[in-house]
Amino acid sequence: MTSPPPPSLPDPGDARAGTAIRAGHFLHRGLKLPLGELDFATLDVAPAFADYLHSFAWLRDLAATGTRADGAPIAEAVVRLWLGTHGETVSEPAWSAENSGWRILHWAAHAPLILSSSDLVYRSAVLNHLARAARHLDRAADKQRPGTGQMVAWVGIVAASLLMPGGEPRQVFGEAGLRKVLETSFYADGGNISRSPQAQLDAIMALSMLARIYDMRRMEVPPFVQEVLARAVPALLGLLHSDGGMGCWQGSGATDAAHVQAIVAASGVRTRPLKQARDWGYQRLVANKVVLLADAAPPPIARVTEAGCASTLAFELSDGDERIVVNCGGAALTGATIPAGLARGLRTTAAHSTLVLADSNSTAILPNGSLGKGVTEVELDRRETTQGSRVEMSHDGYARRHGLIHRRLLILSPNGRELRGEDMLLPAPHSRRKGEKGFALRFHLGRNITASLTADKLGALLRIAGGPLWQFRTSEGALEIEQSLWVDGDGRPHPTEQLVVTGAAPAGGASVGWIFKHIG
Repeated sequence: MTSPPPPSLPDPGDARAGTAIRAGHFLHRGLKLPLGELDFATLDVAPAFADYLHSFAWLRDLAATGTRADGAPIAEAVVRLWLGTHGETVSEPAWSAENSGWRILHWAAHAPLILSSSDLVYRSAVLNHLARAARHLDRAADKQRPGTGQMVAWVGIVAASLLMPGGEPRQVFGEAGLRKVLETSFYADGGNISRSPQAQLDAIMALSMLARIYDMRRMEVPPFVQEVLARAVPALLGLLHSDGGMGCWQGSGATDAAHVQAIVAASGVRTRPLKQARDWGYQRLVANKVVLLADAAPPPIARVTEAGCASTLAFELSDGDERIVVNCGGAALTGATIPAGLARGLRTTAAHSTLVLADSNSTAILPNGSLGKGVTEVELDRRETTQGSRVEMSHDGYARRHGLIHRRLLILSPNGRELRGEDMLLPAPHSRRKGEKGFALRFHLGRNITASLTADKLGALLRIAGGPLWQFRTSEGALEIEQSLWVDGDGRPHPTEQLVVTGAAPAGGASVGWIFKHIG
C-alpha cells in the first residue's frame, strides 16, 4: 500500500473535537484526555471513549479543522504511540473486531494525515499493522455479535484486501462474508436489526467509505453493497424530523441535520424517506411541515443491542424546526454527562412519549442490562382518510403481568395542525386479573417549549420563543407538568418538561382521548 489519494470520508467530523485535539486534548462526550497523558498501555477512560481512540474515529475530527500540515504531526505521533503498545499484540478493546474494522477504514480515509512522514520504518509499521489487522479480522469477524459491529469487521476485511498488494484471495473471502452478514443485519425494508438510527447511520457511513475505496481502485462496487445502501438510506430518512435531524429511538440521540446530510450525500443514494417500515418497526406521518414518527414494533432482541429501549408505541412530533413531542433519547451515548445509571433510566418506557402502566416497563430491562420479557406482538393498522393519516397500534407487553393490552390511535390532520390521539387499556384475552392499575401518559416536550397548565387543569399551552404556539388537551385523568430531559446528538442532556396524564384503569380497561393543536 502506497499513499494514493484517499477515499473521501462521508462525515464532516466534529470541528469542536478537532480543535480540541489541536489544542492538546481529546474531547469525547464531555470527557477530556490531554495528549500529553495519553498512554495506551494504561488507558483509563470510559469504554465509548476508548473505542473512539482505538478506532481512530478522531482522525475525521482532526481533519475537519486546520491544514493537513498542522494535523499530520499530531496524527503520526498518536499512531506511533498506539503501534508501540498495540501494533503487534492482540488485546481488547484495541483489537476488537469493530474497532479494527473502523481503524482500517479511518487509516485509509486519512492516509495523508498518518503517512506524510518520510520515515520508512514508521511507514512500514503502519502497513504491517494493516496486514496483521486484516488477518485478525479473517478469524474474528464471524465471532462478533450480529449487527453493525460485525458488518464493520467484514467491511474492514474487504477494505484491507483492496488496499494491499496481492489481496485478491482475501477480497473473494471478504466479499462473501460481507454479503452474508448484510443479509442478516438488515430487514427487507432496509432497517438494521438493532432498530437504532445511530447504528443505521454508522452502517451507511462504513459502506460508503468502502465504496470510495473501490472507486479509488477504479473497481466496481459490488451490486449487493449498492443494493443495501439503496434500501438503508430511505429507511434512515424515514426517521428524520422536519429539520433534517434524527429522532431519539433505541438509544440514539438527536443527531443534527448537517451530520446526517453529509453521510447520506456520500452514499450517492438519492431517494425519498420511507414512510412505513413494517419490518424495522417505524411509521412516518407527514402533513405540511409537521412530521410524526412512531415506534410500532417490539424492542430489538437482546443479543443485537446493549441499549435497547422499552419504547413500543411511543411517538415524536415536530413542526418545522421545532420538536414538539420527543423521547428522552441518548441511552447509548454514555460519557461524562450521561453516566451509566442515567443511561439505564433513558431506556425505560417512562423516558418515552407513551403510556406507562403500573410504573413498569412494557418490556423488562433486566439487572444485567439486557432486555427481558414483555412486548412480543404489535398489531398495526394504517390508513389514509379524509380526516388525515390514521395509525392504530397495540402491544401485549402488559398482558401477562397486568392483564391489559395497550392500544394507541393517532390521527394527523391533512394540514398538520391537529394530532388527535386515544390511548386505550383493554382486557387481555383469558385474563382473570382484577383491581385497578395506575397508569401515566407521558409526553416529553422539545427543549425550546415552555408549558403552562390551563385553569381547568385538563390542558396546557405550549409556547416556543419565536416559534409556533401549540395547545394540549386531555379528556380524562389529572394533567401535571413535570421535569424531563432530552439528549442531543453529542450526548449532552438538556433540561426539558413533560406533560403527564395520570389515572387508574379498572379490570375492564380505560380510555383517554387527547389532542395537540397548532393555535398560532
